[in-house]
Amino acid sequence: MSDLPQFVKVHEEGPREGFQIEPGPIATARKVEFIEALAETGLMQIDCVSFVNAQKVPGMADAEEVIRSVRRKPGVRYTGLWLNTRGLMRALETPVDIVGAIRVTGSETFCIRNTGMNHAQTLDEQRRWLDIYRERKVPVEWGYVMTAFGCNYEGFISTDKVRTMVQQLLDLAAEAGASLKGVYLADTVGWGTPQAMERTIGAVRERWPDLPLALHLHDTRGTGLANAYAALKLGVAQFDSTCAGLGGCPFAGHQGAAGNICTEDFVFMCHEMGIKTGIDLEKLIECAHMAEDIVGHPLPGKVLRAGSLAHFRQKLAAWR
Repeated sequence: MSDLPQFVKVHEEGPREGFQIEPGPIATARKVEFIEALAETGLMQIDCVSFVNAQKVPGMADAEEVIRSVRRKPGVRYTGLWLNTRGLMRALETPVDIVGAIRVTGSETFCIRNTGMNHAQTLDEQRRWLDIYRERKVPVEWGYVMTAFGCNYEGFISTDKVRTMVQQLLDLAAEAGASLKGVYLADTVGWGTPQAMERTIGAVRERWPDLPLALHLHDTRGTGLANAYAALKLGVAQFDSTCAGLGGCPFAGHQGAAGNICTEDFVFMCHEMGIKTGIDLEKLIECAHMAEDIVGHPLPGKVLRAGSLAHFRQKLAAWR
């Protein structure tokens, strides 16, 4: 049974998720140029930087300079990522828009590789974040279950474990006197399939039928858009994506780690299905070409090469 949403929120992750894994240095000015161009497309949230260890992720060494240099467009949120309290405190010293998020990970091995903390330490860290959010009057928004569909170190993540992770997120928020807007299920290293989307989303919905869900999908094995389509049919209406398919996780344990689902490909699919996004696809395609120019190599997006159907429809209309 299909329950397609009428409108989908798209959160752009390219400037952060994309540039963090590029081997060569990218000029700060070009990062800023890209972020400002993305803001002109109708995107309402752009993840710009990571506040992480520059020795481990050198592509984010200029995080503070980038976020301070961006000329802001009213109505757009310019967000960032942190993996520990030190990163959160760095973020709070900048003009980045702080999203009060908490995170747990289905795979403890990945968690240790990604953050240097095991699961118990992660829960304590999230409590510290929640204390800081309360002290700084930052609204608590979303919980994230990382590696919700599988992990290169531990394999398939069971739906029972995912539900345990979701429960822990809800309990953490409740302990702090807060409530979550919803929970992201993240296919952090690309193990997801359409069947896995149905199984895992269904298992969470069975337990919490009114809990809003969102997805962070990686296209490691080419199933990203198929996974998004499966989730759309289940009514999921919020997705992370990266322009031109930028990115990948530097801690995935796999050289083939890919970026999120491609923003313009996903937006094209939504529009062709009659789902609104509020995004100007033609401007987004221009941003995809800019992304390729910035990184200096081909990116995996498809619509950036083929274009939208608008031009062909115009030609057909003229012939008639």
